[in-house]
Amino acid sequence: MKLFNRINACWLALIIGSFALLAILIQAGIIDSLYEMTLVSIGINIILGLGLNLILGVSGQFSLGHAGFMAIGAYSLGISYSQDPTLKGFVIGILIGLVLSGIVAVLVGIPTLRLKGDYLAIATLGVAEIIRVAIVNMNITNGAAGLSGIPLFESIPMWQLVFLFVIITALVVVNYVRSGSGRATLAIRENEIAAESVGVNTTKYKVIAFVIGAMTASIAGALYASYYGTIVPDNFNFMKSVDILIIVVFGGMGSVTGTFVAGILLGILNTLLQDAGDLRMIIYSLALIIIMIFKPSGLLGSKEFLFSKIFTKKKAKNKKGESTDDTIRS
Repeated sequence: MKLFNRINACWLALIIGSFALLAILIQAGIIDSLYEMTLVSIGINIILGLGLNLILGVSGQFSLGHAGFMAIGAYSLGISYSQDPTLKGFVIGILIGLVLSGIVAVLVGIPTLRLKGDYLAIATLGVAEIIRVAIVNMNITNGAAGLSGIPLFESIPMWQLVFLFVIITALVVVNYVRSGSGRATLAIRENEIAAESVGVNTTKYKVIAFVIGAMTASIAGALYASYYGTIVPDNFNFMKSVDILIIVVFGGMGSVTGTFVAGILLGILNTLLQDAGDLRMIIYSLALIIIMIFKPSGLLGSKEFLFSKIFTKKKAKNKKGESTDDTIRS
């Protein structure tokens, strides 16, 4: 398959077009500092949602420990970047977070991913709490007081950096799902016993998906720390894992497009309800309940927006038109 075919060109045009549109809106002042903060928050949530969707929607493993891996990335970046506030320190902080979260995911994934359903959710929730409690009791992380004064990343505007990582994360997830390993992971989700009976190493592929998801959460945590400059252990508690879970379920489990749509809609909804005070969470919850009642599989279910589908439909329509013309002539 050619790397630069018509479909890839369309995706590239969409990415460049989206980036250019955001840059113009920010330059024109239409997206001010408040909405730019919302934009960064949406991007971080999309990265978190894409990683969890790989674990939950693609491999079918119910994990509630995503906030723990986000904390590893945030604290790794916070400590490294505070010691060396240069681009080198920033990159090293992200790499340390990726390695640590990957190691923890492997150590945790091999025993816990043999569990199913509620048991796995409880086990992963326990792991996230262990990470959080460990952070509270370590001197290097400054305990419950957290880290403050983390240098802000100023080499390029933060929204551009988040945009770049959103694209990289989406490419990693999509390419994994379409690879041989991804198809094996999907087979495990559909029927683990049947997949195992045809020789698929179920533990291996579940752990791979879990590790990739954990590492993407680490990147999101690093971006969070470098944007806000202050992190405390309570930023990564159980409710943060639930927030990420809501994005995945709301958009549609297994749908990358759904994660983007849910991340954007929930981010905008949160911003619009900022002035509603205590009513904000009630309105937010009601909106979620109403949508889940009328669309229990999420906004997009397992559907994806694909340019290949558009071209296939157009081709079929043209072919149908040609056959109709031939019939009329005959």
